[in-house]
Parts: sequence; structure tokens; C-alpha cells
Amino acid sequence: MKKDKLYLFTFLSLLVVVYICGYFSMNYLVDLSTKQFLKIQIESSKREAKEMANLISFQAQQHNDKQLIVNNVQKSIEKTDTQTGFICMFDHTGKEICHPNPEKIGRMTGPDESFISNIHNNSEVDPEDFYSYLKNRTEGGGLRNFNDPKRNSEIIYLYPVKNTDWIVASHANLKNINKQATDLKFYFILVYLLTGTLIVMLSFFMVRLFGSRYERKLEQKNETLFNEVLNLSKLNSDLTNYKTKINVSENRDTLDVSVSNKKRILTYLKNEIVSLEIENIAYIYMENTITYVKDINSKVSTSNSSLEEIYNELDSTAFFRANRQFIVSIKSIDKILKYGNNQLKIEVIPKSEVDIIISKNKAAEFKTWLNR
Repeated sequence: MKKDKLYLFTFLSLLVVVYICGYFSMNYLVDLSTKQFLKIQIESSKREAKEMANLISFQAQQHNDKQLIVNNVQKSIEKTDTQTGFICMFDHTGKEICHPNPEKIGRMTGPDESFISNIHNNSEVDPEDFYSYLKNRTEGGGLRNFNDPKRNSEIIYLYPVKNTDWIVASHANLKNINKQATDLKFYFILVYLLTGTLIVMLSFFMVRLFGSRYERKLEQKNETLFNEVLNLSKLNSDLTNYKTKINVSENRDTLDVSVSNKKRILTYLKNEIVSLEIENIAYIYMENTITYVKDINSKVSTSNSSLEEIYNELDSTAFFRANRQFIVSIKSIDKILKYGNNQLKIEVIPKSEVDIIISKNKAAEFKTWLNR
């Protein structure tokens, strides 16, 4: 149950992080893409107005019939106001003389009209200001307030026709541009949602995959550790049982016939010879070629015999040769611990300053000794 909650919180965390970061990234990319689109549209409109103005100027030089020129221009631009950008033409009084929508021919372009650029200055249309206007309908850059906020088009560039009193105006179809910007944002959101969902699902899948593998390894380690704990518990239980057997045997004075009748060993404490009873020995160890004997009262004396010689004289049911350095009494063993790679560590009372380690090769013999 805890693992399920962990995976649930992991999934929710991934979901929150991906979608929050993606939201800001998406908005930035939408703004950047829309501004780039508007920049291209503005440049295209400026180029179209300039080329049209130059073409009309050339025709005006070749022909004196201005009405013919106006008619030709009208035919070429008629019904183009459905595109993202289109052009129209008016004279110096502001009267429309050519427009994609013939119904608007003759209309006056008054001071309340919205202009981003005009023929009296060299201001350039800023895509950022234009984008801000499209989003918020607020004044910016060369924009002027106008009375009809629902206007479908905006003049973004004016270019005078040489040798005439005409002015070519490049319009941006706001409705069309807004639709394309909205479509662009929709596709960004769609891709963002699909990509974000895919990232979250794949990330969650990878977390589950690696998490499951890690859990299996942990379970195997826990199982191994549990078995080792059981083995150690059994060893310590055997130790307790063995101590009980030894005590019962001593109380009844019915030791096995194979047990040595030796009751004491001679040791030395400085210049004093000490006769130490076997049952009072805690452990015997060798250090710097000297054999030391520590009794159950933590008193340390020395012996002239080697560990091997002393061990051969001791009761093998009560003493065990742990390694080359230590002989331990069953009575002094307090705990048996796992140590290293299949090794055992013996804790004794009184405490030894040197760790008493039973190698993995001798561990089986030690277990057998406890199970006697």
C-alpha cells in the first residue's frame, strides 16, 4: 500500500512539474512564433504596397488616363480582403478609390481611422506592438485609438505613388490574423498536452521499472539478511544451550571420559607464580609471541606454554580454538555476530581489546562445537 502511495505521489509530482514548466514554455513559444509570423506578414505587406505603388507610378507615367489605371488596380485587388493581408488605395483627401470590397469605394478615411504608420514620418511597424495590440487592443507604438474596436482590418503601412496624389495602404486582416494566431496557439497546446502526457507516462513507467528492480534486489537482500539473522539467533540459542549443558555437567561432576582431568594451569603475574583454575579462565590469547591468560575477573597473567600446548590440555567441550591468536571459553562468550563475508565475530566477557574473528572456513566447525 505504501509503495502504491509513493508511485501515486511520484506520478502527481511529475505531472505538476511537467505541466507547470511546459505551460510557461508553451506561452513563450506561442508569443515568439506569433511575433515571427506577424513580422513576416508586416514585411510581406510592406513589400506588396511598395511594389504596387511603383507599378502604379510606372503606369501613370505611361498613360494619362487615370481612371483606366484605377480600374486596373481595382480588378487586381478585388476580393483579396479575405487574405491575411491586402492593399487599397485612396487619394490625398482620404477618399477610397480602390478597395477589395467595392462597397467601400468612395468612403472617406477620416482622422478617427486607425493607422500604425503614416506618410508623414518614417516610423516602422513593431511586431511586438502589433502583437500587443492584437492580444489586448491597447495603444502601442504608432497605433492610435479608434472609435470602432471591432474593426476587421488595420492599416500597417502607407506608401505614396509618385507622380500622383494617390496613396497605397497595406492592410492587415485582423480577423484572419487572429484566427491563425488562435489556431497556432491551439496546435501548440495540443502538442504540449500530448508531449507532456507522453513525458509523464514514460517517466512514470521508467520510475516503476527501475523501482521494481530495486525493490526486488531489496527483497532479496532482506531475505538473505533475515536468514542470516535466523542463523545468528540459532547460534546464540545453541550457545545458551551449550552453556547450560556445561553447567549441568559440572554440577553433576559427570564429564565425558575423553575430557582431560587437568584442573589448573600455571601462569605468571610478574614474579609471582599463579595456579589458575581452568573454570576461571575467560580466554587465552597470544600477542607479540607472549601467551596471555585472562580470567573471568579481568585479571591477566602470562604462560610459558604456546596456545597449542595449552589447548591440548584443556577440555575441548568447554574451550574452542577460535583462530591462531585466541582460545575462548564457552562461559566467556556473550554474543555471536555476523562479520564480513560469512565470518563470525565473538563478543566476550570480560571484553577483549582485540576483535575475536572466526574465519568462514572455521565457522562450520564452531557451529558443530556449539551443537555437541
